[in-house]
Amino acid sequence: MSHSPHRLAHPWSRLCAFLATAGLMAAALVFAPAASASSDGLLDLTCTVPSSEATTYNPPLTLTPQDVTFSSTVQYGPCVSLSHPEITSGSRSLQVLIPDRSCLTLLEAGVVTFTITWNTGQTSTISGSRTATVVGAALVVTVTGNVTSGVFAGDSVVQTSIGPATDILACTLGLGTVDSVYSTITLEITSL
Repeated sequence: MSHSPHRLAHPWSRLCAFLATAGLMAAALVFAPAASASSDGLLDLTCTVPSSEATTYNPPLTLTPQDVTFSSTVQYGPCVSLSHPEITSGSRSLQVLIPDRSCLTLLEAGVVTFTITWNTGQTSTISGSRTATVVGAALVVTVTGNVTSGVFAGDSVVQTSIGPATDILACTLGLGTVDSVYSTITLEITSL
């Protein structure tokens, strides 16, 4: 009988364990690429966890394509930069109506462009390619590209987002919907 409360708490325990694992995976992604990037160029800016992205879909994504309002808020920080030590954080947000979206399109590759506004008021516009994969129970989204204008112009960029894939996997099987995704982010900008 004393085990009943533990069964009720079990999903929360699994969620906590998943978030801890995702945090460790994110930390590994932060430090592993930095060593390899150093041979190609100088790692000029790093933003680490708790950098995050909160994304919502209205109406929630299903297997059936539909017009969806996509809203995203990204917070970068703490950030450390060698060439611009005054940059310690940044942010970006977007709200746009996207036609023909379903939970299956979350895993599609594509081209992205976004602008980060730093705590100094300066901006960096980044253009690159986006890939998304499910690794175990995690959705891993990677953007690789370049800073096309603003601070760090001409530098290369790698951004990695890690979030839970449970709702996405259920949706792709027709067993649920996706109304939001919360991911932790690491961002590296490397001078060439």
